[in-house]
Amino acid sequence: MKISHETPLCLLEESKNFNDYDYALVHLLDTNSEYAEFFLKSKEEGRHIILDNSLHELGESYGDEGLLHWVEKLKPQEFIIPDVWEDMEASVKNAKKWANIELPEGVEKVAVVQAKTLHEAFECTKIYKELGYKKIAYSYGASYYNDICTHPNKDLGKALGRIFVISTLYNMKALTSEDRVHLLGCASPIEFSLYKGIDCIESIDTSNPIMMALEGKKYNNSLNVDKPKANMNNYFSINKNEIDLSLVLYNVNKFKKFNNI
Repeated sequence: MKISHETPLCLLEESKNFNDYDYALVHLLDTNSEYAEFFLKSKEEGRHIILDNSLHELGESYGDEGLLHWVEKLKPQEFIIPDVWEDMEASVKNAKKWANIELPEGVEKVAVVQAKTLHEAFECTKIYKELGYKKIAYSYGASYYNDICTHPNKDLGKALGRIFVISTLYNMKALTSEDRVHLLGCASPIEFSLYKGIDCIESIDTSNPIMMALEGKKYNNSLNVDKPKANMNNYFSINKNEIDLSLVLYNVNKFKKFNNI
């Protein structure tokens, strides 16, 4: 699995030392010139870039015009097309539309499964594959994960719920070793050690070890199962002198060791 940890603006250059690829949020490309310049430079350097539609950060996917502008300008290797939170029908409708939108050569479209039940996740995955999508993503935070796994720790329940969904789809042949899956974020960092034998997971993105460090928390040997309260909206503009870089690097390395990445 290839991994990318989103970082505050001041750690973007540092992140090249521990990230396998760069993960860009489209709304920040439009609102912060330094952020945009980093990714344009990364493209020139030949680094792999995934461009996200910013649904998680904004509550809805960025507008089509802005998305197409940055797909054309940045030419990321992968582009996560617009999806609608926990709405399979609307997300499938978007996927059908974007399947017919021509993008620059070398830009692959990635579709995100949105669902309220395991059955919908199965159907959504099946439809995306029929539409020709070669890479499919699954969110960390869907509410139905907690319906599947009613663990008292809701974060751990979401992680275990997504594992159950992915493994069930894999066992039912809706996903196979020939497919390629991206995991969007994580509710609990222990999740990624539990995908052994499921050979379709290609990439993941999560700011978990970074946010833990910014909250002053250090991964211990049993690993923390709770999701940090902070997110990139809280820390994007933090000054570098306010960050314990040694703690950031410790958590990043510990995350990789725990998950055998």
